[in-house]
Amino acid sequence: MSPAQRIRVLVADDHHLVREGLLALLRREPDLDVLAEARDGMELVRLARQLEPDVAIVDMAMPRMSGLEALRRLRSENLDCRLLCLSAHRDLQQVMAALEAGASGFVLKDNSFEDLARGVRRVATRQLFLSSELASDLLAHQQQRLGAAPLPAASPLERLTARERQMVRLLSEGYSARQIAEQLHLSAKTVATHREHVFAKLQIQGIAELTRFALRAGLSSLEAEPPQRETRPGFSPSADC
Repeated sequence: MSPAQRIRVLVADDHHLVREGLLALLRREPDLDVLAEARDGMELVRLARQLEPDVAIVDMAMPRMSGLEALRRLRSENLDCRLLCLSAHRDLQQVMAALEAGASGFVLKDNSFEDLARGVRRVATRQLFLSSELASDLLAHQQQRLGAAPLPAASPLERLTARERQMVRLLSEGYSARQIAEQLHLSAKTVATHREHVFAKLQIQGIAELTRFALRAGLSSLEAEPPQRETRPGFSPSADC
């Protein structure tokens, strides 16, 4: 791939571990060049002026200058840089404010890296990109505003990510949090977070109900002998990352 075809990316996030993770993943993509990293909105604006990236990944919650204010500043200077926002919160008002301020895309930190990389490539070609959840929220908002009949809601299974479906299968087959963490190479805290998301999306209360859902959805057959359950119940909320 020639240098002219590569996408030059600037990453802005105030959390060091988040930045390091994003940088490591982005650098593995053959068509993406990571130019620099910014720790706050002011540094983002300075580096965008200096390096003129094709795409800037912008965390919405940063010190000294928020992501939203940085968007407005960059747009007011007419820099030829596409802006892809990143947030931990599924807040439609924040998304709409970012788009009005000049963002070309918006991804949640709960989304997969594949979603983020797809967003980078999409906005680099001057297209709009929203993660599927945000696109659904925006469409529902527009339909409500225009008085249109809402589209049929997604099925419970469609609301789950691939990782969450994997979590449903393992939990329903009797794997403990520790065993799932070891098998998937995740921290116990990450497993607990996925479990909470699954329960919230499916609106269920316990493992027995989750197991019935998994069987109905074809996510688990329970034909294999399940592993020995741990005697302590649930997940430890204080588990280390």
